[in-house]
Amino acid sequence: MISGIADTHTIIWYTFSDVRLSAKAKTFISQVAATGNQIGLSSITLVEIVYLMEKNRLLPQTYDRIIALLDEIDGVFQEIPLDRQVAEAMKAIDRAKVPDMPDRIIAATAILYNVPVISKDNKIQASSVTTIW
Repeated sequence: MISGIADTHTIIWYTFSDVRLSAKAKTFISQVAATGNQIGLSSITLVEIVYLMEKNRLLPQTYDRIIALLDEIDGVFQEIPLDRQVAEAMKAIDRAKVPDMPDRIIAATAILYNVPVISKDNKIQASSVTTIW
């Protein structure tokens, strides 16, 4: 069962044990893992990671490390495809409040699954989407 959706920075900071990942977010991920449930990761996050690597804003190994997390048997992270159900859920998010398309897709994925987004993003937090940070 999907218990939350990780924002792009969340999965990156989790993967690299970055201190910027909040204690609350880290605890939530650990608790989800302990129950055998999963945290969803939108496909758009993988696209965004490749883009940021190409711009030299992320380490070259970032994508491969995150793919390894997704490929773990019984791992806590599961890729959630970007499909028309997510596109439909995007209609519930005010573009004026969350203008960045990847953020809207991630938030829409959370709406679709009726779970919180694990995100530090102020715009997502200020929207109607439930967040954990």
